[in-house]
Amino acid sequence: MKMRWNGWYAFGLIVAGLPLAAGTIAQAQDLGYEGPTGIFVEPMASTAASPAKGFGAPSVAYHALAGGPVLGDFSMISVTEGFAKRYEIGYTRAIHQSGDVAALSPLWTGGYNLIHGKVTVVEPGAGGYKWVPGVAVGGILRMNVKNVGGEVSGNTTTNGDVYLVVTDVIPITKKVPMLLNAGVRGTNASLWGLGGNAPQESAVAFGAVFFVIPGPKKSSIVVGSEVAQQPQNVAGNPALDIPTTVDYAVRLTPLARYKLNLDFGVLQAAGQVAPGVNLQARARFAFGISYGFGKEK
Repeated sequence: MKMRWNGWYAFGLIVAGLPLAAGTIAQAQDLGYEGPTGIFVEPMASTAASPAKGFGAPSVAYHALAGGPVLGDFSMISVTEGFAKRYEIGYTRAIHQSGDVAALSPLWTGGYNLIHGKVTVVEPGAGGYKWVPGVAVGGILRMNVKNVGGEVSGNTTTNGDVYLVVTDVIPITKKVPMLLNAGVRGTNASLWGLGGNAPQESAVAFGAVFFVIPGPKKSSIVVGSEVAQQPQNVAGNPALDIPTTVDYAVRLTPLARYKLNLDFGVLQAAGQVAPGVNLQARARFAFGISYGFGKEK
C-alpha cells in the first residue's frame, strides 16, 4: 500500500496532543453516517453496547446527505450489532437520488452496499490507569459502487477502508468534557465512496474535537467539528483534485434513558476540483437519527 506520509504525520500530531485523562464517551457516540459507532462521519474507539458474553440489542440509523445539484442526495440506512463487549458488525444500504447537472450528474448513479466491523483493542482506563485512551481497529467494505470511475468504465467497483482510531476525553470543567478523536485509515475510496474509487490505496488521517454539554433532564448536546484527509485523485478522472473534508456537527441526546440521538451537520466536501469542474458539494446539509434498542441502565 502506498503511504501518504503527510497523513501519518498529521495523525501523530493529533495523538501527541491527547491529554492523560479518561472519561466516558457514551453520551457522544451512536451510529455514524456509514454505520459504525462514531460521531458524525468518523468512527470512534468504541463499539455498540453488548454484554461481556453474547450479543447486545441492535442499533439502527438513518442518515441523509444533501450532496448538491451535481452529486445528488444520499440516504444511508444502517443496522449495527455489538457482541462480547468489544466487537461490532453492521450493514448499511446507500440509496442515491441523482443530481440535475447534465454534464456531470450522470457520473453518480444508483446506490451501493456497505458492511463494516470493529474491535476495541484497548478499553479506556485499561489496567486501572485513567490516562489510557480507547483504541480500536476496524474496516469498511463498499460493494457495487458505480460512482465516477465505475460509470466511466461501465463496471461496478468495490472499495474499502481499514483504520486505527484513538478516542479520549478531557474534563474541561466538572460538567463539560472535551472529546478528542484521531485516527488513520488505509483506503482506496474517494470521499468515503461518494466519489467512487481512488486510483490506488493510500494512508490518510482524520481527527475531531467535540464538547459534551449537559442539557435539561439529563439530556446532552454534543457540538464540534471533524476533519478528514481524502485521497487526492479519483479513478477514471485523475485530473480531479479532492481536498480535505471538514464538517461541523451537533448531536442531541434528548432522552437520557434511551439511546436516541439526533444529528445535524454541515459538510464541506468538494467544490472546484479541476478547471471548469465544480462539484458544488460545499456547505451541504446532513441529518441523522440513531436509536439503540434497550434502555440505558
